[in-house]
Amino acid sequence: MRHALSVDVEDWFQVGAFEKVIDRGDWDSLASRVERNTDAVLALFAESGVKATFFTLGWVAKRHPALIRRIVEQGHELASHGWDHQRVFTMDAASFGADLMRTRETLEDAGGVAVTGYRAPSFSIDKRTPWAHRVLAEQGYGYSSSVAPVHHDHYGWPEAPRFAHRPLADADLIEVPVTVADVAGRKLATGGGFFRLLPAALTNFAIRQVTGEGHAAVFYFHPWEIDPGQPRVANAPARSKLRHYSRLGAMAGKLRTLIGRHDWGRMDAVVATERAALA
Repeated sequence: MRHALSVDVEDWFQVGAFEKVIDRGDWDSLASRVERNTDAVLALFAESGVKATFFTLGWVAKRHPALIRRIVEQGHELASHGWDHQRVFTMDAASFGADLMRTRETLEDAGGVAVTGYRAPSFSIDKRTPWAHRVLAEQGYGYSSSVAPVHHDHYGWPEAPRFAHRPLADADLIEVPVTVADVAGRKLATGGGFFRLLPAALTNFAIRQVTGEGHAAVFYFHPWEIDPGQPRVANAPARSKLRHYSRLGAMAGKLRTLIGRHDWGRMDAVVATERAALA
């Protein structure tokens, strides 16, 4: 089974954990590390011989078009992560549609390829956004990977299906949730900070579990997670700092081991397999 390897391309100051202490208006005055960190991810993937999908902010693509070209030139899929990490449930359908269009235009101009995939910032498509999948379908997106079927204090849609499905009966759009482990009826998240902070055995268990159920796993992380030298945000809440900064130095090694243990590829290839199974 080939699983989906994905990267949410955003800078250290754009994460949801810091959204209440770092103003968007100050972003351009902060030291950007997204290009160096994403280049490090590209090098890690080249070393491991894998291809992945890079869900990228339009804000990043506008400022680093050469990085976007490198992602595409190295054979990875370019996909949308929205413009500036605004959560979908803070928008209405019209503003979400405008965000999608602005981001797609910027990504496609920089990368020279069509963008057909989308991941909501902080997995913010949930029961509060019943219009979101409709807007994605109307704009011609082929798939979304925007749902985390878990309970979490910042996001989550625990009632959502765990595996790929068509959220709209009259559209071809596929929603492919990120992988969670089902442990005694409790759904546990496995990517990003969960992978960084928890034993890797949980993620490997989840991958074996979903494979046994006939599906591919969907794994994600962020470029800033392999950057232990990034600036510290002193006035952030203690919980946010714990989640954001813990075990940054261990992440690259854990990723290499995980990548070596399973067969990985781009989201679009996994979506094609899942789409055929749903036909």
